Amino acid sequence: MDTGTHVVMGLALGGLATLDPAVAGSHATTISVMIATLAGSQAPDVDTVLKLRNNAVYIRNHRGITHSIPAVVLWPLLIVAVLYPFFPDANLLHLWMWTFIAVFLHVFVDIFNAYGTQALRPFSSKWVALGFINTFDPIIFSLHVVGLFVWAFGAPPGYTFLVLYIVLVFYYLLRYIAQRRVKHKVREIIPDANTIILSPTMRFSHWRVAVMTDEYFYVGRAHNYKIEIYDQFKRIDIPATPVLEAAKTDSNLSAFLSFSPVYRWEVTELEDQYQVRFIDLRYRSNGHYPFVAVVHLDKDLNIMSSYTGWIFSEEKLQKKLDILTN
Repeated sequence: MDTGTHVVMGLALGGLATLDPAVAGSHATTISVMIATLAGSQAPDVDTVLKLRNNAVYIRNHRGITHSIPAVVLWPLLIVAVLYPFFPDANLLHLWMWTFIAVFLHVFVDIFNAYGTQALRPFSSKWVALGFINTFDPIIFSLHVVGLFVWAFGAPPGYTFLVLYIVLVFYYLLRYIAQRRVKHKVREIIPDANTIILSPTMRFSHWRVAVMTDEYFYVGRAHNYKIEIYDQFKRIDIPATPVLEAAKTDSNLSAFLSFSPVYRWEVTELEDQYQVRFIDLRYRSNGHYPFVAVVHLDKDLNIMSSYTGWIFSEEKLQKKLDILTN
C-alpha cells in the first residue's frame, strides 16, 4: 500500500490495541504501543531510500528483503529495542506483540496489490502479488480516516477500529470476488488465454487487463465487468541476437525483466547506435505504456546509456530518449 495508507493503519492499530487490557491499563504501554505501531507500519518500506540511487536498484529490491520473513521477525525487535528504554514501565511483551502485528500487517496487505512482495524469502524469491487491491485504495484509506475522526470526537478507539477491520475483511472478499468475475469475463472473450493479469485501479469497477496466449498479447480494460481490448501484439520470443544479448547485460534492463512478467520489445537501428526498448504491457494509460526500459548501444555493442522507470506521456519519453541518445 502507499505510505499514507500505512500511516493511518498504524494509528488505527494503536487504537485497536486499547482493547488489550495490558495496553489500556498502563499509560506508558499505551503511548509506547501507539508509537511502535506507527513505526512498525512504516518500517518495511525503509527500502524506498533506494530510489536515491537509481530506478534499477529500487525496482529490483523494493519490497524484497525488507518484507521477508526474517525482516518481519527483526523489525519488531529493532523498534522495541529503540523504544523500550524511553518507556521502561511499559509491558515489554505486549509492546513487542503489537509492534509485530503492525509489521506483519504491513507486509500482509502489500501482497494484495499488483506489485506484491517477496514475502516468502528466504524460502522463495517469488513475488507474491494477488492483485485485487490498488496500491492506493480510496475506500480503505477513507474508512481509516473516518475511524480516526470518530475516535477524535470521543468514540472508544478499540471498538471503533474492531468494527472497521471487520468491515474491511468483507471488503477484501468483495474485491476478490470481483477479480474472479472479471477473469471469467476475460476467458469468455479470449478462451485460449493461459495467463490473465489484472491490475486494479482507484475506481472500484475499473481494472487494467493484460492477457497472454501462446501467440498473442492482449491489452485492455474492464469496466463494470465489460471487457474492452485496446491492443493486440504478436508474441515474439527474445531472440539470441548479439544486440539483445548485449543489452540484457545492462542493469536497468535486467531490473525491468526481473519485475515485468508481460512485455513486448523492439530494436531500432539508428545512424550510429542501436536502441533497445522493452515495454511493460500491464499499465496502459491513455493509449500510452508508461513503464519501459531503454538501452542504447554503439555499433560495437558497448552500452552507451540506459534507463528504466515510469514516463507517463510519449512526449516525455521521447525527450528522455533524446537525452539518452545525445
